[in-house]
Amino acid sequence: MAKNLVTPKLISEFNRFCPGCGHGLIAKMIAQVLEERGVEDDAIQVYAVGCSCFISTVIKADSIQAQHGRAPAVASGVRRARPDAVVYTYQGDGDAAAIGLSESLYAAYRNENTTAIFVNNGVFGMTGGQMAPTTLEGQKTATSIYGRNTELTGQPFKLAELIAQMPVAYVERCSLANAKLIAQTKRAIGKAFDNQLAGKGYSFVEILSPCPTNWHMDPVKAYKKLEEVVAEEYKLGVLKDSKEDSK
Repeated sequence: MAKNLVTPKLISEFNRFCPGCGHGLIAKMIAQVLEERGVEDDAIQVYAVGCSCFISTVIKADSIQAQHGRAPAVASGVRRARPDAVVYTYQGDGDAAAIGLSESLYAAYRNENTTAIFVNNGVFGMTGGQMAPTTLEGQKTATSIYGRNTELTGQPFKLAELIAQMPVAYVERCSLANAKLIAQTKRAIGKAFDNQLAGKGYSFVEILSPCPTNWHMDPVKAYKKLEEVVAEEYKLGVLKDSKEDSK
């Protein structure tokens, strides 16, 4: 147990994420997974714009910043240029499900042998908490001050379900709501990277994460909301596993 409490070597001393934000937990799990497999020196992380861009200051792996929404396209180029590398994208809901939706879908459609880590906190966090495709019905944001009206804006967007329709290796939705679910999230991240190392193709892990700052609540209440409210809309579990499909 004590071994799991050791800070991974890939983690820098400075964490720029807000107090209570789930990004820090996810960064630690990514670093642990890479180090446990002995591939930390081969990892190349691709990120774009949003809170996810701080990953470069937290995980000391080789990094490339893409234009907003273009991380999957850049990762595809990295994969072709560096077939020996372990390539992953780290994206938020605005980046992957809004401006970068086309790139996300086509990377999956091509079954790129990369790993996508998609952090869903239901808002555009870095720019002030505006409504995102993933914002819940009735949720108040900076641009839906009376609550999201789905008759005008459509239903909360479920990118994982869409990706699962593609010929990909693996899709799972996880959560940071409690210790048990955090452990499951790490297993999912590990499986996603294992698939890449085995050459199985594209793996997509969606992680439900709180944003206490833009949800305007303390971290304890934010994590409770994640478990009791957000997970009701975004059901957890494996949506696609090519190994299981082939049985």
